[in-house]
Amino acid sequence: MRLTTKGRYAVRALFCLSKYTDEKPTPLSVVAKDQDISLNFLEQLFVHLRKNGIVSSVRGPRGGYRLAKKPKDITIGEVLRAVGEATYPVFCTEDDIPNNKQCPRADECVTHLLWIKLGKTINDFLDSTTLEELYQFKPE
Repeated sequence: MRLTTKGRYAVRALFCLSKYTDEKPTPLSVVAKDQDISLNFLEQLFVHLRKNGIVSSVRGPRGGYRLAKKPKDITIGEVLRAVGEATYPVFCTEDDIPNNKQCPRADECVTHLLWIKLGKTINDFLDSTTLEELYQFKPE
């Protein structure tokens, strides 16, 4: 599994936004500057994050974004999937294979169960790690 820029940036942006949980809505320009991420790119990401109920938006001159839930209730797996990241190591083991087609070699592939088990381990970790827990990883 290799995360793309959108997955990495989404997690960084939400971590930044989590610092402002008790304040007024935060403009994306603040997050863009703080995280050195293109504002246009953030706007695209936040469309998906809003649609998936991870952030809420407030319009107007004092508008911006807030986390829709507490940081302890937002998992990294949820964030990655919201922006379209694949969280399984190989395509043939993903839960959401296009058109629900099973891998044609699944029954005879020696490694198929290995990749399923690895994918489950990765997803269990991502789904049990919250935005709040990222504070323990923060460099001093």
